[in-house]
Amino acid sequence: MTKQAELKGSTFTLSALHLSNEDIQQATDHLKEKVNQAPNFFAAAPIVIDISNAGTNIDFKQLKAGITEAGMIPVGISGCKDTKMQSLAKEAGLAVMNAAKQIQPNVPAMEPTRIIRTPVRSGQQIYAKNCDLVVMSNVSAGAEIIADGCIHVYGVLRGRAIAGANGQKQARIFCHNLQPELVSIDGNFWLSDKIEDGFWGKGAVISLAENNLNIEPLAL
Repeated sequence: MTKQAELKGSTFTLSALHLSNEDIQQATDHLKEKVNQAPNFFAAAPIVIDISNAGTNIDFKQLKAGITEAGMIPVGISGCKDTKMQSLAKEAGLAVMNAAKQIQPNVPAMEPTRIIRTPVRSGQQIYAKNCDLVVMSNVSAGAEIIADGCIHVYGVLRGRAIAGANGQKQARIFCHNLQPELVSIDGNFWLSDKIEDGFWGKGAVISLAENNLNIEPLAL
């Protein structure tokens, strides 16, 4: 017997664009800049628009078109309690997303650390599922390393490092020479322009506290 399709609940990490006003052009220009900086990470990525601080005069069709033109895929809006605005968003083809109660996920048991002894080249992607990742060499620009746990890079990190990929907020990124395109923990990310000059090219530890990334020197 052929198994039928099933509708199940699931959890995904989505980027959120927080609008601070009704200037759609300003917001879409900002997205274009981010997509150009890290196209492999942001291009065609789904995004939710938080309009809680944006006012009540939003052209949702223009907003959707602008985000699409910027290279991302608008999924829906959040932070909206006004029924009229919700209707306008739906007419534009945007879902209305409501914040749900946080449910503690069943975190899988961590497995032995995955160790990579060779350089990670541009275009490569390495994923350490349910474990920490240790890279003994360099991570080139255009490469991507992902771990459900912590990431340790003992060479130069020039690519993208994504730790806590399955929701581990305690995950950290340890790096001996920090020059990344992007760093991320539990869906919270910084592009290279967010890294302070004092940490660039030096040893650093990146952690997450109250959904904000923090950076401190790596004590050797």
